[in-house]
Parts: sequence; structure tokens; C-alpha cells
Amino acid sequence: MKQDQKKNLDSERRKFIKGSLVTGVGVATATVLPGVVMATDEDSPGQPKEQKGYRLTPHILEYYKTTAS
Repeated sequence: MKQDQKKNLDSERRKFIKGSLVTGVGVATATVLPGVVMATDEDSPGQPKEQKGYRLTPHILEYYKTTAS
């Protein structure tokens, strides 16, 4: 009789763990997906992105020519 109870407890624990994992994956997916959707909305291929950081402008090219001599 104790073996049957032990098997029943083990199967109930496994079901609980599986359910917890599925719930955790669902929550993680729901948390990540809105950020992904928002990021794809902003990245429209029709509009060029504003370049940030270092830019090689004509003014900088002229400076490089003067320092190279």
C-alpha cells in the first residue's frame, strides 16, 4: 500500500513541477514579447536611422588632410 501512495505522490510532484515550468515559460514569454514587438515597430525600413557617435564629415576630412602633412 505504501508503494502505491509513494508512486502517487511522485506523479503529483512531477505534474506540479511540469505545471510550474510551463507557467514560468509563459510568463517569461509574455514579458519579452511586448519589447520585441515594440522594437520591430520602431525599425521601419522606409526611414533612414539617425547615425549616432563618430561621423566622418567634410570638416573632419579637411582636418585629417592638414594633420597628415
